[in-house]
Amino acid sequence: MNYLLDANTLIEAKNRYYQMSICPGYWDWLHKANQAGEVNSIRSVRDELQRGNDALAEWAKGQAPLFLDESDQATQTAFAQVAQYVASNALQMKAGAIEEFLGGADPWLIAKAMTINATVVTHEQLNLAARRKFLIPNVCQHFGVRFVDTFELLNALEARFVLGG
Repeated sequence: MNYLLDANTLIEAKNRYYQMSICPGYWDWLHKANQAGEVNSIRSVRDELQRGNDALAEWAKGQAPLFLDESDQATQTAFAQVAQYVASNALQMKAGAIEEFLGGADPWLIAKAMTINATVVTHEQLNLAARRKFLIPNVCQHFGVRFVDTFELLNALEARFVLGG
């Protein structure tokens, strides 16, 4: 099974529990999981990360194989479906929610997951009553796209970060 990482999973890991200086094993594991064809993200996420001026932005620059291209026809078609769905629900949301959602990587992440049958990894939680913003899990659920958080991903892929002797 292939997993696609949302930017928030990488940002949260860098800022909190898997800081690069404290847990380099996590970042090494991501590289190895990508090489094994298990974990990816998309170029729009890479672009979001590279807007930062920190270690994560630098790390993302060196991880080109991790970030899949979204310019293929299948992803473009899926993106149009995602855009149509959120547009049809825009009146239920606060002003600007549709522009915020469609202006970022989230709809592309869902569209790519739809085309390659991947599971989206995000820290956002399913909340069908949300009206402030479009949430990845809500949109994923509508399209039948599976979603998990970082810790479910690590368990599913049996990641282990063990200190050397």
